[in-house]
Amino acid sequence: MTVGRIIETPDCVAEGAAFLAAAEPRFAHALTLTGPLPLRRRKDGFPALLDAIVSQQVSVAAADAIWGRLQAARLTGPRKVMWASDEELRACGLSRQKARYARALAASGIRFADLREMPTDDVIRTLVEVPGIGRWTAEIYAMFSLGRADVFAPGDLALQEAARILFEMPERPSERALRLHSETWAPWRGVAARLLWAYYRVAREREGIR
Repeated sequence: MTVGRIIETPDCVAEGAAFLAAAEPRFAHALTLTGPLPLRRRKDGFPALLDAIVSQQVSVAAADAIWGRLQAARLTGPRKVMWASDEELRACGLSRQKARYARALAASGIRFADLREMPTDDVIRTLVEVPGIGRWTAEIYAMFSLGRADVFAPGDLALQEAARILFEMPERPSERALRLHSETWAPWRGVAARLLWAYYRVAREREGIR
């Protein structure tokens, strides 16, 4: 198995968007509403996954505040997290459960540089072995931190709702149904995700959804 195409520049995203528009008229329509799609690349490594754990089930503002306190306390590296006391992690805003997850990630021994060379299925399999990292988090990491062009995250509620609206489905598709549906968008499923997220923002404004 190979790593596959890596999204590195806005031109890569534009190439994928053109492919999707040619293959699916509804995507072509969505692109007329969204305009050019964002690159959305992020750094990889331990801090990226720790940030994902921090962000689980809290608002963006709360996650940003907690992450800011972790940075100020210099608790964004694996060794520092391992050495930190419960009190230090809780003082930054981590719940008892998230502190446990952070330590599990720090103790996992994952060689993040090696993930860059792994097939995507192996990346996801490696990450979900860590307590606190589910398939959605692993897929988002592969998509944005590793730049994998053909990764989708069908468990994402915004993607499900965007697909429902764009494809005029009678109800929001399940994770399994959307995963199957997305197979036709290979090898640019990561760009399809970007397009559906962008379309969801447009559709939400048009339909008055908060």
